[in-house]
Amino acid sequence: MSSLLREEMQRVLFRPAKHRLVEFIEIEEPTPGRHFLCVSVGRKKVVQLSIVHCQSSKSTQKSGSKKLQTKRSSIQESYKRTEIWSLHDLTLVDGRDPDVDDPCFLLHFDKVRTVMAVTCSAKYTMVRALVALCDRYCQRPLNLQNFDFPYIKPTTYYSNRGDCVVLSQICFYACNLVCLSMCPVPLDA
Repeated sequence: MSSLLREEMQRVLFRPAKHRLVEFIEIEEPTPGRHFLCVSVGRKKVVQLSIVHCQSSKSTQKSGSKKLQTKRSSIQESYKRTEIWSLHDLTLVDGRDPDVDDPCFLLHFDKVRTVMAVTCSAKYTMVRALVALCDRYCQRPLNLQNFDFPYIKPTTYYSNRGDCVVLSQICFYACNLVCLSMCPVPLDA
């Protein structure tokens, strides 16, 4: 579902603006309809954050011959960017409390924007994307506060080497344990 939504937003909203949608999460807003926090990259490597409002509308169409006319109803979604910021203007991302599963976080621009993600996982997904984009396009680290940092940037030796290497080491250790458990133990009687 999210890949279809990503393609639809890319086609309808971002491609005409010559932007590439990099990441998006669904957020909760007081106005009706679905809302998304999106991060996109433009042609001149300009990274933008935007709030996208998706509003569904029902339309009916007549089809068929004059004798047998049927009405088709279809749901059409319209996407509109309601707020836009530059990543360069983002000074701080505040997770509020790292010890509580709180999907809410604060984006500090010239004003503070509260964002309520639908899940904590979505919140951390967006922050990981912002950190990577800030490192790549802004050549500066993104200021983060009140986050559980191992979920954002892996710090241990094993997790930096890639998932495949870690998985192969775990399998190697598991095989060693199985082999050792099958070895006969001499009993001194």
